[in-house]
Amino acid sequence: MEKNKQTWKIIAFLAATFFLSDTTAFAQNFLHRIGIEGRTGYIFPTHPFLKGDNFYMKEMKNTYTGHLKYSFQLNPHTAASQAYIGAYQGIGLGYFDFGNRPEIGTPIALYLFQGGSLAKFSSRLSLNYEWNFGVSFGWKSYDSTENPNNKIMGSKTNAYLNANLYLNWVLSPKFDFMIGAAGNHFSNGNTRYPNSGLNTVDCKVGLTYHFNRTTDDLSKSWQRPIIPVFPRHISYDLTFFGSWRKKAVNVSGGQVPAPSTYSVLGFSLAPMYNFGYKFRAGISLDGVYDSSANITTEYSGDEFYTPPFDKQLALGLSARGEFVMPYFTIGLGFGANILHGGGDMKSFYQALALKIDVSRNSYLHIGYNLRDFHEPNYLMLGIGYRFNNKRPKLF
Repeated sequence: MEKNKQTWKIIAFLAATFFLSDTTAFAQNFLHRIGIEGRTGYIFPTHPFLKGDNFYMKEMKNTYTGHLKYSFQLNPHTAASQAYIGAYQGIGLGYFDFGNRPEIGTPIALYLFQGGSLAKFSSRLSLNYEWNFGVSFGWKSYDSTENPNNKIMGSKTNAYLNANLYLNWVLSPKFDFMIGAAGNHFSNGNTRYPNSGLNTVDCKVGLTYHFNRTTDDLSKSWQRPIIPVFPRHISYDLTFFGSWRKKAVNVSGGQVPAPSTYSVLGFSLAPMYNFGYKFRAGISLDGVYDSSANITTEYSGDEFYTPPFDKQLALGLSARGEFVMPYFTIGLGFGANILHGGGDMKSFYQALALKIDVSRNSYLHIGYNLRDFHEPNYLMLGIGYRFNNKRPKLF
Protein backbone atom coordinates (compact mmCIF):
# COMPACT_ATOMS: atom_id res chain seq x y z
CA MET A 1 0.00 0.00 0.00
CA GLU A 2 2.82 2.40 0.94
CA LYS A 3 4.57 1.59 -2.35
CA ASN A 4 1.41 2.43 -4.33
CA LYS A 5 1.08 5.75 -2.54
CA GLN A 6 4.69 6.60 -3.39
CA THR A 7 4.12 5.68 -7.03
CA TRP A 8 1.07 7.94 -7.25
CA LYS A 9 3.02 10.79 -5.66
CA ILE A 10 5.71 10.46 -8.32
CA ILE A 11 3.10 10.40 -11.10
CA ALA A 12 1.34 13.46 -9.65
CA PHE A 13 4.67 15.30 -9.35
CA LEU A 14 5.63 14.54 -12.96
CA ALA A 15 2.18 15.56 -14.23
CA ALA A 16 2.27 18.83 -12.29
CA THR A 17 5.78 19.56 -13.56
CA PHE A 18 4.73 18.94 -17.15
CA PHE A 19 1.58 21.05 -16.78
CA LEU A 20 3.39 23.97 -15.19
CA SER A 21 6.22 23.92 -17.71
CA ASP A 22 3.76 23.72 -20.59
CA THR A 23 1.66 26.54 -19.10
CA THR A 24 4.77 28.66 -18.55
CA ALA A 25 5.87 28.14 -22.16
CA PHE A 26 2.39 29.09 -23.37
CA ALA A 27 2.43 32.25 -21.24
CA GLN A 28 5.88 33.26 -22.49
CA ASN A 29 5.48 32.51 -26.20
CA PHE A 30 2.20 34.40 -26.67
CA LEU A 31 0.79 37.81 -25.81
CA HIS A 32 -2.38 37.43 -23.75
CA ARG A 33 -5.25 39.91 -24.02
CA ILE A 34 -8.77 40.58 -22.87
CA GLY A 35 -11.13 42.90 -24.68
CA ILE A 36 -14.57 44.46 -24.56
CA GLU A 37 -16.64 45.59 -27.53
CA GLY A 38 -19.85 47.48 -28.06
CA ARG A 39 -21.71 47.22 -31.37
CA THR A 40 -24.76 48.94 -32.76
CA GLY A 41 -26.19 47.97 -36.09
CA TYR A 42 -28.87 47.71 -38.73
CA ILE A 43 -31.13 44.69 -39.28
CA PHE A 44 -31.68 43.80 -42.93
CA PRO A 45 -35.48 43.57 -43.55
CA THR A 46 -35.38 40.21 -45.31
CA HIS A 47 -38.76 38.94 -43.99
CA PRO A 48 -42.24 40.42 -43.35
CA PHE A 49 -41.74 39.77 -39.63
CA LEU A 50 -38.81 42.18 -39.63
CA LYS A 51 -40.71 44.71 -41.75
CA GLY A 52 -43.54 45.06 -39.24
CA ASP A 53 -45.57 41.84 -39.35
CA ASN A 54 -44.95 41.31 -35.62
CA PHE A 55 -46.61 41.94 -32.26
CA TYR A 56 -45.56 45.61 -32.16
CA MET A 57 -46.43 46.19 -35.84
CA LYS A 58 -43.13 48.08 -36.23
CA GLU A 59 -40.13 47.54 -38.45
CA MET A 60 -37.19 46.03 -36.58
CA LYS A 61 -34.25 48.20 -37.59
CA ASN A 62 -31.65 48.35 -34.84
CA THR A 63 -29.55 45.93 -32.84
CA TYR A 64 -27.25 46.44 -29.85
CA THR A 65 -24.61 44.00 -28.65
CA GLY A 66 -21.85 43.70 -26.07
CA HIS A 67 -18.87 41.33 -26.18
CA LEU A 68 -16.24 40.06 -23.75
CA LYS A 69 -13.25 38.34 -25.38
CA TYR A 70 -10.04 36.58 -24.38
CA SER A 71 -7.32 35.91 -26.96
CA PHE A 72 -3.65 35.04 -27.29
CA GLN A 73 -1.42 36.49 -29.98
CA LEU A 74 1.79 35.29 -31.59
CA ASN A 75 4.85 36.99 -30.15
CA PRO A 76 5.91 39.74 -32.62
CA HIS A 77 9.58 38.73 -32.30
CA THR A 78 8.95 35.32 -33.89
CA ALA A 79 8.99 34.07 -37.47
CA ALA A 80 5.46 32.71 -36.94
CA SER A 81 4.11 36.21 -36.27
CA GLN A 82 5.76 37.55 -39.41
CA ALA A 83 4.51 34.67 -41.57
CA TYR A 84 0.97 34.77 -40.19
CA ILE A 85 0.48 38.57 -40.00
CA GLY A 86 0.38 38.79 -36.22
CA ALA A 87 -2.48 36.31 -35.85
CA TYR A 88 -4.48 36.17 -32.64
CA GLN A 89 -7.23 33.75 -31.64
CA GLY A 90 -9.47 33.15 -28.68
CA ILE A 91 -12.95 32.72 -27.28
CA GLY A 92 -15.71 35.30 -26.92
CA LEU A 93 -19.07 35.82 -25.27
CA GLY A 94 -21.67 38.11 -26.85
CA TYR A 95 -25.04 39.51 -25.75
CA PHE A 96 -27.58 40.60 -28.42
CA ASP A 97 -30.67 42.80 -28.26
CA PHE A 98 -32.79 43.16 -31.42
CA GLY A 99 -35.46 45.39 -29.91
CA ASN A 100 -38.17 42.70 -29.70
CA ARG A 101 -37.54 40.61 -26.62
CA PRO A 102 -40.99 38.93 -26.40
CA GLU A 103 -40.75 37.45 -29.90
CA ILE A 104 -36.98 37.20 -30.55
CA GLY A 105 -35.40 37.12 -27.12
CA THR A 106 -31.98 38.40 -26.09
CA PRO A 107 -29.65 35.58 -27.18
CA ILE A 108 -26.12 35.00 -25.93
CA ALA A 109 -23.39 33.67 -28.23
CA LEU A 110 -20.32 31.65 -27.33
CA TYR A 111 -17.80 31.66 -30.15
CA LEU A 112 -14.26 31.14 -31.40
CA PHE A 113 -12.56 33.99 -33.20
CA GLN A 114 -9.37 34.79 -35.06
CA GLY A 115 -7.87 37.88 -36.62
CA GLY A 116 -4.72 39.48 -37.92
CA SER A 117 -3.23 42.55 -39.55
CA LEU A 118 -3.98 43.25 -43.22
CA ALA A 119 -2.05 46.52 -43.52
CA LYS A 120 0.14 48.65 -41.24
CA PHE A 121 -0.05 52.42 -41.67
CA SER A 122 2.42 53.09 -38.85
CA SER A 123 3.85 51.33 -35.81
CA ARG A 124 0.68 52.29 -33.93
CA LEU A 125 -2.11 52.07 -36.54
CA SER A 126 -3.17 49.05 -38.60
CA LEU A 127 -6.10 47.68 -40.57
CA ASN A 128 -7.16 44.34 -39.11
CA TYR A 129 -9.66 41.61 -39.92
CA GLU A 130 -11.49 39.20 -37.63
CA TRP A 131 -14.04 36.41 -37.90
CA ASN A 132 -16.30 34.93 -35.21
CA PHE A 133 -17.90 31.49 -35.39
CA GLY A 134 -20.00 29.90 -32.69
CA VAL A 135 -23.39 29.06 -31.23
CA SER A 136 -26.08 31.43 -29.95
CA PHE A 137 -28.52 30.43 -27.20
CA GLY A 138 -31.71 31.82 -25.73
CA TRP A 139 -33.74 32.67 -28.84
CA LYS A 140 -37.53 32.88 -28.66
CA SER A 141 -38.22 30.51 -31.54
CA TYR A 142 -41.27 30.11 -33.74
CA ASP A 143 -44.30 28.44 -32.19
CA SER A 144 -47.60 28.18 -34.06
CA THR A 145 -49.55 28.95 -30.86
CA GLU A 146 -47.35 31.01 -28.53
CA ASN A 147 -45.05 32.79 -31.01
CA PRO A 148 -46.71 32.61 -34.45
CA ASN A 149 -45.27 35.85 -35.92
CA ASN A 150 -41.62 34.90 -35.61
CA LYS A 151 -41.15 32.89 -38.79
CA ILE A 152 -37.45 33.65 -39.13
CA MET A 153 -35.94 31.62 -36.27
CA GLY A 154 -37.09 28.02 -35.87
CA SER A 155 -34.63 27.06 -33.11
CA LYS A 156 -33.76 28.21 -29.62
CA THR A 157 -30.13 27.48 -30.53
CA ASN A 158 -28.64 28.87 -33.75
CA ALA A 159 -25.29 29.29 -35.44
CA TYR A 160 -23.55 32.67 -35.19
CA LEU A 161 -21.19 33.89 -37.94
CA ASN A 162 -19.42 37.24 -38.06
CA ALA A 163 -16.78 38.91 -40.22
CA ASN A 164 -15.38 42.36 -39.54
CA LEU A 165 -12.75 44.91 -40.53
CA TYR A 166 -11.45 47.49 -38.10
CA LEU A 167 -8.73 50.04 -37.41
CA ASN A 168 -6.53 49.15 -34.45
CA TRP A 169 -4.78 51.98 -32.66
CA VAL A 170 -2.08 51.13 -30.10
CA LEU A 171 -2.56 53.56 -27.23
CA SER A 172 0.16 52.11 -24.98
CA PRO A 173 1.91 48.79 -24.33
CA LYS A 174 -1.16 47.74 -22.34
CA PHE A 175 -4.11 49.17 -24.30
CA ASP A 176 -5.44 49.13 -27.89
CA PHE A 177 -8.47 51.00 -29.20
CA MET A 178 -10.45 49.70 -32.19
CA ILE A 179 -13.23 50.94 -34.43
CA GLY A 180 -14.72 49.22 -37.46
CA ALA A 181 -17.63 47.51 -39.21
CA ALA A 182 -19.02 43.98 -38.85
CA GLY A 183 -21.49 41.72 -40.65
CA ASN A 184 -23.46 39.05 -38.75
CA HIS A 185 -25.57 36.04 -39.70
CA PHE A 186 -27.76 33.86 -37.46
CA SER A 187 -29.49 30.66 -38.62
CA ASN A 188 -29.96 27.01 -37.71
CA GLY A 189 -28.37 25.57 -40.85
CA ASN A 190 -31.65 24.16 -42.17
CA THR A 191 -31.87 21.74 -39.25
CA ARG A 192 -35.31 23.11 -38.27
CA TYR A 193 -38.12 25.13 -39.80
CA PRO A 194 -38.48 28.01 -40.24
CA ASN A 195 -34.94 29.02 -41.20
CA SER A 196 -35.08 32.45 -42.82
CA GLY A 197 -32.33 33.63 -40.48
CA LEU A 198 -31.31 37.09 -39.34
CA ASN A 199 -28.64 39.33 -40.89
CA THR A 200 -27.19 42.57 -39.53
CA VAL A 201 -24.39 45.02 -40.21
CA ASP A 202 -22.77 46.76 -37.24
CA CYS A 203 -20.42 49.53 -36.25
CA LYS A 204 -18.13 48.42 -33.45
CA VAL A 205 -15.82 50.09 -30.94
CA GLY A 206 -13.65 48.29 -28.44
CA LEU A 207 -10.77 48.34 -26.01
CA THR A 208 -8.19 45.60 -25.55
CA TYR A 209 -5.96 45.11 -22.50
CA HIS A 210 -2.63 43.27 -22.98
CA PHE A 211 -1.37 41.39 -19.92
CA ASN A 212 2.24 40.87 -20.96
CA ARG A 213 2.99 43.14 -23.94
CA THR A 214 6.02 45.39 -23.39
CA THR A 215 7.48 48.49 -25.01
CA ASP A 216 10.04 46.25 -26.74
CA ASP A 217 7.22 44.36 -28.44
CA LEU A 218 6.10 47.61 -30.09
CA SER A 219 9.58 48.81 -31.00
CA LYS A 220 11.11 48.41 -34.45
CA SER A 221 14.63 48.25 -33.01
CA TRP A 222 14.71 44.46 -32.76
CA GLN A 223 15.85 42.47 -35.77
CA ARG A 224 13.07 40.78 -37.69
CA PRO A 225 13.40 36.99 -37.67
CA ILE A 226 14.10 35.13 -40.88
CA ILE A 227 11.03 33.26 -42.13
CA PRO A 228 11.92 29.81 -43.50
CA VAL A 229 11.37 29.49 -47.24
CA PHE A 230 8.03 27.84 -47.86
CA PRO A 231 8.26 24.63 -49.95
CA ARG A 232 5.44 24.87 -52.47
CA HIS A 233 3.74 21.51 -52.76
CA ILE A 234 0.46 19.65 -53.29
CA SER A 235 -1.31 18.30 -50.21
CA TYR A 236 -4.45 16.18 -50.16
CA ASP A 237 -7.38 16.78 -47.80
CA LEU A 238 -9.75 13.85 -47.25
CA THR A 239 -12.91 14.85 -45.33
CA PHE A 240 -15.92 12.84 -44.19
CA PHE A 241 -19.02 14.62 -42.91
CA GLY A 242 -22.60 14.08 -41.86
CA SER A 243 -25.57 16.12 -40.63
CA TRP A 244 -29.35 16.28 -40.52
CA ARG A 245 -31.79 18.63 -42.20
CA LYS A 246 -35.41 19.61 -42.75
CA LYS A 247 -37.00 19.88 -46.17
CA ALA A 248 -39.84 21.86 -47.73
CA VAL A 249 -41.49 20.50 -50.88
CA ASN A 250 -42.89 22.74 -53.59
CA VAL A 251 -46.63 22.39 -54.23
CA SER A 252 -49.11 24.49 -56.10
CA GLY A 253 -49.42 27.75 -54.19
CA GLY A 254 -46.29 27.47 -52.08
CA GLN A 255 -44.27 24.99 -50.02
CA VAL A 256 -45.18 22.25 -47.56
CA PRO A 257 -42.63 21.28 -44.88
CA ALA A 258 -41.97 17.57 -44.67
CA PRO A 259 -42.51 16.21 -41.13
CA SER A 260 -39.35 14.06 -41.03
CA THR A 261 -35.74 14.90 -40.26
CA TYR A 262 -33.42 13.68 -43.03
CA SER A 263 -29.82 12.51 -42.85
CA VAL A 264 -26.95 13.75 -45.04
CA LEU A 265 -23.63 11.93 -45.53
CA GLY A 266 -20.72 12.95 -47.70
CA PHE A 267 -17.01 13.16 -48.43
CA SER A 268 -14.53 15.33 -50.27
CA LEU A 269 -11.07 14.62 -51.64
CA ALA A 270 -9.21 17.83 -52.43
CA PRO A 271 -5.71 18.04 -53.95
CA MET A 272 -4.56 21.53 -52.89
CA TYR A 273 -1.56 23.46 -54.19
CA ASN A 274 0.08 25.28 -51.27
CA PHE A 275 1.26 28.67 -52.58
CA GLY A 276 2.69 29.85 -49.26
CA TYR A 277 2.06 30.00 -45.55
CA LYS A 278 -1.38 31.60 -45.85
CA PHE A 279 -3.06 30.32 -49.02
CA ARG A 280 -3.76 27.13 -50.91
CA ALA A 281 -6.17 26.27 -53.73
CA GLY A 282 -7.26 23.30 -55.77
CA ILE A 283 -10.07 21.08 -57.07
CA SER A 284 -12.26 18.90 -54.87
CA LEU A 285 -14.15 15.73 -55.69
CA ASP A 286 -17.37 15.92 -53.64
CA GLY A 287 -19.76 13.04 -52.96
CA VAL A 288 -23.05 13.31 -51.07
CA TYR A 289 -26.06 11.26 -50.07
CA ASP A 290 -29.05 13.45 -49.12
CA SER A 291 -32.06 11.44 -47.96
CA SER A 292 -34.32 14.49 -48.45
CA ALA A 293 -33.46 14.90 -52.13
CA ASN A 294 -36.30 14.58 -54.65
CA ILE A 295 -39.00 13.69 -52.14
CA THR A 296 -42.48 14.60 -53.43
CA THR A 297 -45.97 15.08 -52.07
CA GLU A 298 -49.52 15.49 -53.20
CA TYR A 299 -51.12 18.94 -53.20
CA SER A 300 -52.46 18.45 -49.65
CA GLY A 301 -49.05 17.53 -48.28
CA ASP A 302 -50.58 14.65 -46.30
CA GLU A 303 -48.27 11.98 -47.67
CA PHE A 304 -44.66 12.20 -48.86
CA TYR A 305 -42.93 9.89 -51.29
CA THR A 306 -39.26 8.94 -51.18
CA PRO A 307 -37.51 8.27 -54.52
CA PRO A 308 -35.09 5.39 -55.22
CA PHE A 309 -31.67 5.49 -53.56
CA ASP A 310 -29.84 6.54 -56.75
CA LYS A 311 -31.99 9.70 -56.99
CA GLN A 312 -30.46 10.92 -53.74
CA LEU A 313 -26.79 10.50 -54.66
CA ALA A 314 -24.48 12.96 -56.39
CA LEU A 315 -20.83 13.38 -57.30
CA GLY A 316 -19.52 16.86 -58.00
CA LEU A 317 -16.41 18.89 -58.73
CA SER A 318 -15.66 22.20 -57.03
CA ALA A 319 -12.94 24.83 -57.12
CA ARG A 320 -11.59 25.45 -53.61
CA GLY A 321 -9.55 28.20 -52.00
CA GLU A 322 -8.39 28.25 -48.37
CA PHE A 323 -6.99 30.96 -46.10
CA VAL A 324 -4.58 29.23 -43.71
CA MET A 325 -3.69 30.53 -40.26
CA PRO A 326 -2.53 28.94 -37.00
CA TYR A 327 -5.12 26.49 -35.64
CA PHE A 328 -7.84 27.48 -38.16
CA THR A 329 -8.37 27.32 -41.93
CA ILE A 330 -11.27 29.04 -43.70
CA GLY A 331 -12.29 27.58 -47.07
CA LEU A 332 -14.64 28.59 -49.87
CA GLY A 333 -15.77 26.40 -52.76
CA PHE A 334 -17.91 26.68 -55.91
CA GLY A 335 -18.98 23.55 -57.70
CA ALA A 336 -21.56 21.56 -59.65
CA ASN A 337 -22.75 17.97 -59.51
CA ILE A 338 -21.62 16.11 -62.62
CA LEU A 339 -23.10 12.69 -61.79
CA HIS A 340 -26.50 12.82 -60.10
CA GLY A 341 -30.07 11.55 -59.93
CA GLY A 342 -31.58 14.74 -61.33
CA GLY A 343 -34.02 17.11 -59.69
CA ASP A 344 -32.63 18.49 -56.43
CA MET A 345 -29.26 16.93 -57.16
CA LYS A 346 -28.80 18.80 -60.41
CA SER A 347 -27.36 21.85 -58.77
CA PHE A 348 -24.70 24.54 -58.64
CA TYR A 349 -23.51 24.61 -55.03
CA GLN A 350 -21.33 26.71 -52.76
CA ALA A 351 -19.50 25.57 -49.63
CA LEU A 352 -18.11 27.58 -46.73
CA ALA A 353 -16.00 25.62 -44.23
CA LEU A 354 -13.93 26.06 -41.09
CA LYS A 355 -11.21 23.49 -40.38
CA ILE A 356 -9.95 23.34 -36.79
CA ASP A 357 -6.56 21.69 -36.29
CA VAL A 358 -6.56 18.69 -33.96
CA SER A 359 -3.00 17.64 -34.79
CA ARG A 360 -0.53 18.59 -37.50
CA ASN A 361 -2.49 16.65 -40.14
CA SER A 362 -5.95 15.94 -38.69
CA TYR A 363 -8.77 18.44 -38.30
CA LEU A 364 -12.41 18.96 -37.39
CA HIS A 365 -14.61 20.22 -40.22
CA ILE A 366 -17.60 22.56 -39.79
CA GLY A 367 -19.20 23.68 -43.05
CA TYR A 368 -22.35 24.85 -44.75
CA ASN A 369 -23.60 24.07 -48.24
CA LEU A 370 -25.80 26.43 -50.31
CA ARG A 371 -27.53 26.09 -53.68
CA ASP A 372 -27.46 28.94 -56.19
CA PHE A 373 -25.99 31.33 -53.59
CA HIS A 374 -29.25 31.68 -51.63
CA GLU A 375 -31.02 28.39 -50.93
CA PRO A 376 -29.94 26.70 -47.66
CA ASN A 377 -28.86 23.12 -48.23
CA TYR A 378 -27.20 21.34 -45.30
CA LEU A 379 -24.55 21.47 -42.62
CA MET A 380 -21.30 19.55 -43.01
CA LEU A 381 -19.97 18.33 -39.64
CA GLY A 382 -17.03 15.99 -39.88
CA ILE A 383 -13.37 15.07 -39.58
CA GLY A 384 -10.49 15.06 -42.03
CA TYR A 385 -6.87 14.19 -42.63
CA ARG A 386 -4.22 15.97 -44.69
CA PHE A 387 -1.74 13.87 -46.66
CA ASN A 388 1.69 15.04 -47.89
CA ASN A 389 1.72 18.07 -45.61
CA LYS A 390 5.12 19.79 -46.01
CA ARG A 391 4.23 23.03 -44.26
CA PRO A 392 7.10 24.20 -42.01
CA LYS A 393 6.33 24.12 -38.31
CA LEU A 394 7.03 27.60 -36.91
CA PHE A 395 5.83 27.15 -33.32
